[in-house]
Amino acid sequence: MKRPLITVLNGPNLNMLGLRQPGIYGHATLDDVEQVCIQAAERLDVAIDFRQTNGEGELVSWVQECRGRADGIVINPAAYGHTSIALLDALLAVELPVVEVHISNIHRREPFRHHTYVSQAAIGVICGLGVRGYAHALQAITDMIEDEG
Repeated sequence: MKRPLITVLNGPNLNMLGLRQPGIYGHATLDDVEQVCIQAAERLDVAIDFRQTNGEGELVSWVQECRGRADGIVINPAAYGHTSIALLDALLAVELPVVEVHISNIHRREPFRHHTYVSQAAIGVICGLGVRGYAHALQAITDMIEDEG
């Protein structure tokens, strides 16, 4: 039997993790995040496709590619979560379970970060748990895929 595929998408500036504002985002790098996801995927017996981009259009295209290919999406949209209706529309169009992740607690930050468009497409949102939030998101989406299967 084929293992479920979960696409893990990361938005702008996440390639700067470990360097950018470590007081907010910690010292873990994007490579560390990928390792957290790989370890969680092995434990959960799912496959992952891990990607990062600084481009909104590329992120939208990657979401669209998931339709018919992936079983679910874990996404840290970063700043695009607060600004991109195009990303929301793409997530709604693919009709897949989506879990949104933010490393920091967006509700303890500037008011403009308190709202995300992506959360309107997500079945759940995990924020403020650091990079461990990705493992929790993978667990949650795997449970939902299994419940639907």
